[in-house]
Amino acid sequence: MKRSNRLVLLIGIFLAVVAFVLIVVVQPGGGGGVGGEQARTKVTVVVAARDIPLSTKITTADCATQEIDQADKPADSYADCAFVVGQTARQAVSNGQLITSAITNPTGPANIEVPAGYVGVSLLVNQATGVGTLIKPGDYVDLVMGLTGDAVPLVEYATPTTRGNATPAPNASQGYATSDIPFNPTTVKVLAEGLQVLGTLQPPPPANTGDNSGTTTGSSTTVNPDQQELVIVAATVQQAEVVKFAQMQGDISLVLRATTDCQTAAGQPTPCPIIPTTGVTLRVLVDDYGVLPPQVVQVIQPSPLPNVLPSGHPAVLPSPSPSPSPAG
Repeated sequence: MKRSNRLVLLIGIFLAVVAFVLIVVVQPGGGGGVGGEQARTKVTVVVAARDIPLSTKITTADCATQEIDQADKPADSYADCAFVVGQTARQAVSNGQLITSAITNPTGPANIEVPAGYVGVSLLVNQATGVGTLIKPGDYVDLVMGLTGDAVPLVEYATPTTRGNATPAPNASQGYATSDIPFNPTTVKVLAEGLQVLGTLQPPPPANTGDNSGTTTGSSTTVNPDQQELVIVAATVQQAEVVKFAQMQGDISLVLRATTDCQTAAGQPTPCPIIPTTGVTLRVLVDDYGVLPPQVVQVIQPSPLPNVLPSGHPAVLPSPSPSPSPAG
């Protein structure tokens, strides 16, 4: 009887030890397990020391570091502020938020935050009209529109009129018909300057079919005139009207501004300087840039021979073919 009780006691002690070991090994943070060791390992990550607006050049004052568990470290995080100082914030960052490569160099669409008092406007461009489709959130662009053809009719006034200090239209005083006045219908003008890019979106790359015709590849860039990019900019409501007209009637291009032109000395975003432009027509190119206008060249054709030659006139015979040179 005593031997049986002793055996039961030993078995109970053994089971208690096994249960204790299992609890220590399996519980989160417990010693002896791989997951527990990883959870206790701390790594350094870069975070924002204060709110960082879109388009801000990140400085040392914007950057801080903190320790987190290695298991919580994102793959695109940075370990030192040296990797982010001097780069542009491609989206707004909140105080304490991790600064990752998605903020400094985004590869996909991000949430769009339209500034107060503005509206978001999208413009579709390609590699030729959109700076190689390399425009990124946080950049600043100018909108250039070109009109040509039927989009620029020559207006004929019924009576001579003036608008401000403008002189009457030449056909108003001289009675020219519109079709009688030769003119070049092309005109180009910068319509909006310093538009802040809120976001961009590109279609997924096409599947590789083995046919590389029409593309030229460099070290990391593919030249494809058909590659498109949707650029979303912050604009005033008035600018939105101008953009819509340009999209409907003309050909638009986006030109990239220097980011430093639209930042303070401390790297904070500020309105881009407005640079007055004259616009360009053929007349402007001729008058201000010395482009030579097309000239009519009159060629005097020789008088044709009469159908009936006068008597005694020698017959006009074709010139004989040259004799072949004797074989040497």
